[in-house]
Amino acid sequence: MRHFSGSLAGQGWDGYVVERPNDLREFRHWVQDQVQSNTPVATDSETTGLKIYAYGPGFLRLAQFGNETEAWALPIEHGREFADAAAWALRVLPDLTAHNFAGFDALVFDAHLGVPLEEVLAKGTDTQILAKLVDPRKDYEGGVGAGLKQLSAHYIDPAAPDTQDGLKAVFKELKLRIAEGFEKIPLDHPVYLEYGLLDVILASRLRPRLEAHLERLGVPRRLSQYEHRVSRICAQMVRAGMVLDVPYTEGLRDDLAEDSEKHAAIAARYGVDSVNSGRKVADALLGMGEELTDRTDSGAWKVDKAVLMSLADLDRDWKPIGSRTANPLADAVLRSKRSGKWRSAYADNFLDQVDAGGRIHPNIQTMQARTFRMSVTNPAVQTLPSSDKMIRRALLADEGHVIISTDFQAVELRVLAALADVRRMKAAIAAGEDLHSYTARLVFGEGFTDKDRKVSKGIAFSKVYGGGAATTSRQTGAPLDAVRRAMAAYDQVYPEVGRFAKDMRIEAFNNGMTAVSITGHRLPLDRDRTYAVTNYLVQSTARDCLGQALIHMDESGLVPYLRLPIHDEVLASAPKEDAAEIAREIQRCMTFDLMGVPIEADPEIGGRSWGSLYGADY
Repeated sequence: MRHFSGSLAGQGWDGYVVERPNDLREFRHWVQDQVQSNTPVATDSETTGLKIYAYGPGFLRLAQFGNETEAWALPIEHGREFADAAAWALRVLPDLTAHNFAGFDALVFDAHLGVPLEEVLAKGTDTQILAKLVDPRKDYEGGVGAGLKQLSAHYIDPAAPDTQDGLKAVFKELKLRIAEGFEKIPLDHPVYLEYGLLDVILASRLRPRLEAHLERLGVPRRLSQYEHRVSRICAQMVRAGMVLDVPYTEGLRDDLAEDSEKHAAIAARYGVDSVNSGRKVADALLGMGEELTDRTDSGAWKVDKAVLMSLADLDRDWKPIGSRTANPLADAVLRSKRSGKWRSAYADNFLDQVDAGGRIHPNIQTMQARTFRMSVTNPAVQTLPSSDKMIRRALLADEGHVIISTDFQAVELRVLAALADVRRMKAAIAAGEDLHSYTARLVFGEGFTDKDRKVSKGIAFSKVYGGGAATTSRQTGAPLDAVRRAMAAYDQVYPEVGRFAKDMRIEAFNNGMTAVSITGHRLPLDRDRTYAVTNYLVQSTARDCLGQALIHMDESGLVPYLRLPIHDEVLASAPKEDAAEIAREIQRCMTFDLMGVPIEADPEIGGRSWGSLYGADY
């Protein structure tokens, strides 16, 4: 048995590292004492990396348990006895704490210790969830951040040792890259062991401080319970994963490489030998007679994706706008960079992440950004254009299953209508009108065109997402002056939207520059961006509509069929013969009332691949 000790904020702590099976007797006695006293115990895991499912035995190196003053570390890779003891502790301890519990450790324990995530999360508190309920901002946005070390320095002890920095120094001494350090550092290295022990000490001390802070802020306890339940449902989706069509993906990887090279060759004909050189792209565009108007902070011409999309006459879904002649260089640069990015971010990533059963397990982050929107990362399939079928074709339903996609109907605008009590908008929704056509009729008159509808749609989303006339003009191809006139007309048609924004800015100012959603989420505002209040409240509430729908699905026993939440869409895999019934039930769970406005959803049943919903032939 190895012993470590230290002090944080004047309070001592002791850590014990089990070395031999005989040492487990003392660990078991300690666990039983925690059970009898009903003491919350923090738990954590140290692994060889982040790919929970792509690795087999040996992925889990350490399992740690601790309270505010005492911690234990079990060397799982040293034998079955240690893994069994850790699994036993997870099962018998009545009150568990962890940082990013559902997002990582519960999945690790499920996959590598055989303890179902449902079992540990049912009695678990995630300090990362609590911290984000206090303040969802990153540290560079003015918040504390959601990392355990950041939070510990803020709430526990500013002088708390940053063992992660110490580990990086050890990796360097051992000539290990950071990516391989956690896998190859010796299990008995004292810095590594102290790092593991301190994590559970810190999480144990952090939890009561965050809970007390939430109570002082008046954040309802039910909101924490809601977030923990949503995180558990999403963890179940991560565990399920999706089948990867490996042969297709291997071919896709090669096709994307070829496409990237083909468009890079087109760019080279215009004097751009590197599509990633902003200076060369800008010089070539200027030489072709294009006008560039914006510069970066360093003074260089700005030729980012938004600028190039406008020059290439493409909208957000890569479809022609029809507002100008597309610039061939801008088009080639965009397509070369996209194919290169898609190869690495999707094809290569899929093949790198696939597990022994042929599945990938995208990570679902349930509380991203200031608005708590859900995010799917590694791979970030939610960033795909809505028109894409090529990448989506690689992801399949289970054998004998088909893909079901159920999407909320214009949920952001329905939420806006509910929150701002927009009379005309609510009437249109109740009448089953297409909101964008309805708005175009009010703004442009009965003879409105498809382009007018597109502008109306752009303006509607600019109100939700905080874009201005210039952004709407660029995305729709409409002249800037025309967009400004349409925006003025929109404000007259829906005056409640402007009044709502003004009232919410005043309320946020009186609440320490923090807006509060109808569910109780705290949404901090920047003093120079108070206009974003509508955006934050609408996005956060729309996200909570999705969270509530997932809870409805959980109550209906549908979670085993669920695979991914993508924006306002839920993806499912269901047996072909039962697909229609399951789709109807998912639709029912996504249909409810929000402050008098119906939230509704449309299910679509495809073939076996996700891409089949977008035109793929399988």
